[in-house]
Amino acid sequence: MMLPKQTFFFLCLLADWSWANEAHRRATNETVEYMKFLETRTFFRKRQDNQRLIHSLEAKLKNANFSSGNVTLQTNNIQSLVFKLTCDFSGLTINSSYLEKAQTRHIMQFPTELTQRACKAREAPQELRLICIYFDMKYFFQDDDNSLLLNDNILGASLVNHSVSSLRQGINISFWHNESLERYDLTCVFWKEGAGKASWGAWSTAGCETILISSYQVLCHCDHLTYFAVLMKLSSTEISMELLAPLTYISIVGCSLSTVASLLTILLHFYSRRILGCFPRTFNLGIIEHSSCLTWMAIEGFNLYLLLVRVYNIYIQRYILKLCAFGWGFPGFVVLLLLLWKSSAYGRYEIQIKTSQENDANSQNTSICWIKSMEIQWVFVMGYAGVTSLFNLVILIWAVKMLHGLHCREKKWESRICRDITTVLGLSVLLGVTWSLPFFSFSDFLLPQLFLSTIFNSLYGFFLFLWFCAQKRHSDLEAETSSSLQMIRTGLQSNHSPLRSPQPSSLTCSASPVPPYGTSHQEGGVEEDMAHPET
Repeated sequence: MMLPKQTFFFLCLLADWSWANEAHRRATNETVEYMKFLETRTFFRKRQDNQRLIHSLEAKLKNANFSSGNVTLQTNNIQSLVFKLTCDFSGLTINSSYLEKAQTRHIMQFPTELTQRACKAREAPQELRLICIYFDMKYFFQDDDNSLLLNDNILGASLVNHSVSSLRQGINISFWHNESLERYDLTCVFWKEGAGKASWGAWSTAGCETILISSYQVLCHCDHLTYFAVLMKLSSTEISMELLAPLTYISIVGCSLSTVASLLTILLHFYSRRILGCFPRTFNLGIIEHSSCLTWMAIEGFNLYLLLVRVYNIYIQRYILKLCAFGWGFPGFVVLLLLLWKSSAYGRYEIQIKTSQENDANSQNTSICWIKSMEIQWVFVMGYAGVTSLFNLVILIWAVKMLHGLHCREKKWESRICRDITTVLGLSVLLGVTWSLPFFSFSDFLLPQLFLSTIFNSLYGFFLFLWFCAQKRHSDLEAETSSSLQMIRTGLQSNHSPLRSPQPSSLTCSASPVPPYGTSHQEGGVEEDMAHPET
């Protein structure tokens, strides 16, 4: 029995439609599975593999057999869109509302001239395919500097088999953020392949213009197709010339005074050691502590905690050796671990110095070897310094509280005020409390913090000189008192026992800011020996 031609034609259409649907479903599933593969294994690959993986995703979207005109594929952090265009293209706007899993809002606008160059070619294509890929993760596009990106969003677009550049109208990409961006310097960039050393590319600003629509929106106007993003850098707080001049003078005067005071401290130290005939190792040890000063400031706070808070039963075997191992070993271990984890963490860090006047604006750059990643700076610099400053500040408050308690029990406490002020000042310098002032550089605290931080930190050497002089005077008074008591005791012993020879007086050499280990404290008429860490 012969089938009618209409029925046969209908069956052919049905088979062709079924085959197209099956091919579309297969291509969709394969592409989505590959996008999931990219998401789940980001931390187990090398940066050099990212170029191959991104190009593989582009090839799948390019060669996939999609039956429908427009296709949207989504995973948690990667979304892909495919549009079929013709030569009568009239423009296209892609909104993040198309994507159900988009974390933040963004818009891409393509001009009408997008397809003109391709359609003017000798063999004008019947169909053009526009591929747009949205990454909600910056792992695949990390440059050598590990730059900070707005929302970690990268928007990419390409016209299959055609290069699009030097557009007159340009492409507009809008990025939004949920919080104000006033504290950041924002720059629109595109990914330039082959421009990086450790990575497969680098971010470049060529052909892109940055337009700040509001404190929550950034508009990027670019003349080509590629992957786009917005670089973020914490903006340096601009200081007017009226404030910069006095701050500069304070720094010059304070640092000059500290330099002279530090030299006097060194000369007085060696002079006093020469007279007493003993040279302790603590002063020489402090000369090489600068390379790990944060850790050693924390150690000073811990040592003061043992002396003031615990007091009893604080003997620690090989105490100095353990402190040295921690003071230099821990910072070295952290730096080594950071270099092994990310060798590009350290590098040349550019600092822009601005000098602005009414009719003149000059800027110059200076560079230092520093941590280039903002995330690493927050954890290893701001976080570590913040914890150390907080710990030492608590110890200082505890010491002031104990001094106040001693005043309450004394009748004539006025005579100790000057000495206690010197003690608190010396402890503040010793514990590095003044270095915690930059943590208050925000809002209304910015201006007072600038002056207080400049004054205190520039006079650091002068404060150390005052601290040394106060301790030297206190040590001399103790030596005179000890010598007088020894002479009286010797005279009494000679009167009662003429045959016993007098004992030579013993003077201790101490330049430590805290009482020497093994000092006896007398309180309420009862003398108690304190057991201190082993020296």
